[in-house]
Amino acid sequence: MADRPDELQTFLDASLDAFEAHADHPRAQASLAKIRAALAEPGEMAEKGAGRLPVCALLDEVAVPERFEAPDLRRVIKAFGDIEPRLTWEIRGGDMSTASENIAEGHANARIVGPGGIERRSDVWLGVSLLAPHVRYPDHNHPPEETYLVFSEGEFRHGDSGWFAPGVGGSLYNEPGISHAMRTGDAPMLAMWALWAGDRTEA
Repeated sequence: MADRPDELQTFLDASLDAFEAHADHPRAQASLAKIRAALAEPGEMAEKGAGRLPVCALLDEVAVPERFEAPDLRRVIKAFGDIEPRLTWEIRGGDMSTASENIAEGHANARIVGPGGIERRSDVWLGVSLLAPHVRYPDHNHPPEETYLVFSEGEFRHGDSGWFAPGVGGSLYNEPGISHAMRTGDAPMLAMWALWAGDRTEA
């Protein structure tokens, strides 16, 4: 098993610190504790990723450390910039019936840790989603529980909730299997997500 690169370890330390500081749901905190414990043991490292999609040009607007007043968020974004060139950005597959018509060119996802990530493993999925302005991401669900950390303005919904705006530095928790979605207004949105899949054999 390869050693974890220093820049990836720096990102993981910064992101987990921020996730834990901003999460206000007890189940999110429990999930993040499992994730931190699991990540103490590095996984298999991948070769350099496939790179950006056109929508990723918006990272130059939303992934700028100086935009953030909170030191912990600045630290995450700075560390993210150091690993971003190694990522594989992809368009979501599956049912897009609830998405906006511009979804294909208006979003990109990348796994940092997990299947297809810089660090390949099945128990932890840690990644990022980028949405262009006026994009509605489709309703979707998955078995692993999920905690979001939001880095720009945008709206989310889960279960029977209406749309709500966590705000910059906001956090939300999605229980296993719950339907959830996100959308943007006039500005792009960057959000990071951490899923604990270690209790599930299908992960």
